[in-house]
Amino acid sequence: MSDTATARRPECPRCLRPLSACICGFARPVDSAVEVLILQHPMEVRAAKGTARLLHLCLEQSAIAVGETFDPDALRAMLYAGGRTPVLLYPPTDSAAGRYAPHSQPSRVRLVVLDGTWRKSRKMLHLNPLLLSLPRLSLDDVPPSAYRIRKAHAEHQLSTLEAAALAIAALDPDASVRPLLDGFDAFIDQQAAFAGR
Repeated sequence: MSDTATARRPECPRCLRPLSACICGFARPVDSAVEVLILQHPMEVRAAKGTARLLHLCLEQSAIAVGETFDPDALRAMLYAGGRTPVLLYPPTDSAAGRYAPHSQPSRVRLVVLDGTWRKSRKMLHLNPLLLSLPRLSLDDVPPSAYRIRKAHAEHQLSTLEAAALAIAALDPDASVRPLLDGFDAFIDQQAAFAGR
C-alpha cells in the first residue's frame, strides 16, 4: 500500500469529500420535472470548491458521468434515455446547432450541464461532436455570481450549480430552485470558513 493511500482521510461515500468537509448536510431537495445530466471533467471530481456534486445531491432526477471524451453510443444513450429532449446549457458559439426555445413540457427535457473550467468545457464540447448537435440554452441577463470562493474573469460567470439553477427555473417555471441556492450559500460559507483558518 502506498503512502498516498494510507494518508488519505476518511471520505464520505455520498459526496466523495473528506468527512471533515462533508457537504451532504447542505443538500436541499428540489422538485423539478426537468432531468439533469452533468458531464463532469475528471479534474473536477475532487475539486474542493466544485459545486456539481452538491447539485446532483439536491436533484433526484440527475446523473453525473465523468469523462473528457465519451463513447458516442454511450453518450447518445445518456442524452436520449426515456425519449427526452437533450438541451445543452452553454453559450452560443459558431458551431452551435441552434437556440432552444423552452416549451410547456419540462418533463420531456434533459438539461445537459458541462462541469469544468471554461477551457475544459470547450474541450469537452469539441471532443464530443454529439454535444455540438444539441440545441443550446444560454442564460441572458444573469445576476452576479455568489461564488466568492473562486476567482471569475467576469461578474456574470457562474458556478455550475448557479447556472443549472437558473436554467431549471427557465425550463420549469413551477420548480422552486431557492432550496438549491440556499444549500449553495451554506456550502460557500463552509468553504470560506476553511479558507479563513
